[in-house]
Amino acid sequence: MELSNSNSVSTKQQRIAKLAREAQDMAMDLSHHMDLEWFREAYRRTRKDGAVGIDGQTAAEYAQNLEQNLQDLLNRAKSGRYRAPAVRRVHIPKGTRGESRPIGIPTFEDKVLQRAVVMALEAVYEQDFLPCSYGFRPGRSAHDALEDLYEGLMRMGGGWVIDLDIRSYFDTVDRRQIQAIFRRRVRDGVLRRLIGKWLNAGVMQQKEIFYPEAGVPQGGVVSPILSNLYLHEVLDQWFADSVRPRLRGQAFMVRYADDAVLVFEHKEDAQKVMRTLPKRLARYGLTVHPDKTRLVRFVRAPRSAPKDHRPETFDFLGFTHYWARSRKGKLVVKQKTASDRFSRATKRISKWMHQARHWPIAVQHEQLCKKLRGYNQYYGITGNSAALSRFLHVVTRLWRKWLATRSRKAKHTWEWFNGILKRFPLPKPTPIHSRLRPVANP
Repeated sequence: MELSNSNSVSTKQQRIAKLAREAQDMAMDLSHHMDLEWFREAYRRTRKDGAVGIDGQTAAEYAQNLEQNLQDLLNRAKSGRYRAPAVRRVHIPKGTRGESRPIGIPTFEDKVLQRAVVMALEAVYEQDFLPCSYGFRPGRSAHDALEDLYEGLMRMGGGWVIDLDIRSYFDTVDRRQIQAIFRRRVRDGVLRRLIGKWLNAGVMQQKEIFYPEAGVPQGGVVSPILSNLYLHEVLDQWFADSVRPRLRGQAFMVRYADDAVLVFEHKEDAQKVMRTLPKRLARYGLTVHPDKTRLVRFVRAPRSAPKDHRPETFDFLGFTHYWARSRKGKLVVKQKTASDRFSRATKRISKWMHQARHWPIAVQHEQLCKKLRGYNQYYGITGNSAALSRFLHVVTRLWRKWLATRSRKAKHTWEWFNGILKRFPLPKPTPIHSRLRPVANP
């Protein structure tokens, strides 16, 4: 198997990006850059341990005849003979009320082809996307979005926040409009054809295939960039070009995929945009969730202030944002683990402990430490130490509870369990994402 030349592909992407930057109003041809070497790199970047699609083919099986498979895939993609297979739909838990989120799982070959297309599209659209957008973009993370939101709130001293929730976003995207938006920037017939096939590919659920008339399948490699270019048009560019210039005061927005918060200095500005948002989204087939979208008073004021002047809280990317005093006594924005995320994590880990309670303690300990470090990897931000410590406390008590069910005869005292903890200590939570750029109060 010949390895891909990552440097050569990267050079091509840089040339595409340079041209896209210099001609931002021009529709581009891209598929001529996509050769066998490009597909080798797409294969290298494709996750190999993911769930299989409807054909059941694994990455290892695809790799047995890799060069021929990639060449055949390249030929079919460029000639128009490629047929996008249906995605296998599974449901994963969402929230704590028994809700679930549908995820579409493409075949491994489809993932490789989608990755090859995304590599070309990212080179173009990364020149167009605005700084307020963070979701599923190279070099940007949820923690960058949280930092941007924190800095903006501190600079403005708080304000009025629209906590925006788009109802069933991925299931309601208007496919005709997303293809029209796509054609403005990409005139390449090969890529247009492939995008159309992916948007219209069926969904297999319980061995039956059906064809939704709207939406993009969550879980596909190409879905995040399609969703970003849609919301770039629907929300980001509209807010920057049409909304902000007409406001009385300051305003900014932070968006991560379909989660967004819009922050305003003045209540009147926020109320005006709150009234306009449903009409704007409706033009693109989207709906504001009436129960989850709300206008939040997030002004800087202590909890001891009169009731009509107290700040409210809001959640974004798994963190509750609120005002509190720092160690120096100043009012600052703080971010702590949202209660629903905390509950979801503890329920998930308790379920795992129940299933693993008869494993050797050393094996349980190894896996439990990985889970705690993974949790800390996301929630270990500056100012969240109390919630992290509480999570460790709850997990510790759950571990004792489930270990105690291994035998009804033994006495499972805290002295017994502390002995286990001494031999198998759990990792202490530490802030991983420290705030390096403190923002002075205005």
